[in-house]
Amino acid sequence: MSSQIYRSASRAARSFLSSASKHKHRAVSEGRTAATAAAVSFKGTLPALASFTDSTNTSNKWIAGALALPAAEIIDMCNFITAYMLQDQEAHAAQMERTFIAIKPDGVQRGLISEIIARFERKGFKLVAIKLVVPSKAFAGKHYHDLKDRPFFNGLCNFLSSGPVLAMVWEGEGVIRYGRKLIGATDPSKSEPGTIRGDLAIVVGRNIIHGSDGPETAKDEINLWFKPEELTNYTSNQEKWVYGVN
Repeated sequence: MSSQIYRSASRAARSFLSSASKHKHRAVSEGRTAATAAAVSFKGTLPALASFTDSTNTSNKWIAGALALPAAEIIDMCNFITAYMLQDQEAHAAQMERTFIAIKPDGVQRGLISEIIARFERKGFKLVAIKLVVPSKAFAGKHYHDLKDRPFFNGLCNFLSSGPVLAMVWEGEGVIRYGRKLIGATDPSKSEPGTIRGDLAIVVGRNIIHGSDGPETAKDEINLWFKPEELTNYTSNQEKWVYGVN
């Protein structure tokens, strides 16, 4: 019986997700609501589940049959659907690009954290990881490993390890390329007004922020600064307004 329930749940979940592909964010939210309703009110009727499937005939038939099942099986079934939808949500997040952004010790000491975060948020990018750390010089050397043969390498490592660094991971379509545009040129004097460095920094040695310069760099830097469990997967309520998902 359980295997039949799970197969039925899987088919219904897949059918619902397919028909709601243009309403993915709403579907995830309503999936959670349905599972909660089942868990709280399984002894009576489940109007929340009925309204949840009003737009999908296949799911309507499935829910109608499911209501006759024992309460425990209804709860398991709803939990299964919720887990399936959350997996779909995580897959959606995985398709979005991620970049590593760090506010260097000068940016932290100057109190520019909120200003910089606000610029990424206003653009529409999503923060998925953040922490304040004081890296060791050895760790700084790993971060700047591609510059180890440059004469200024030692100075870079000394500076990055001189105080707290706000390490972040941002997610969004084109976030690597456009994140670099938000940051501005390495030399603040050559950065356009409106960019972070163009507005908030003056000299190269104190250019307040770092951003990954490509997909491979972003992957390496994220893995260096964050453990997998420190990265979050979630759907922001603003995404439908940013990307036009409707």
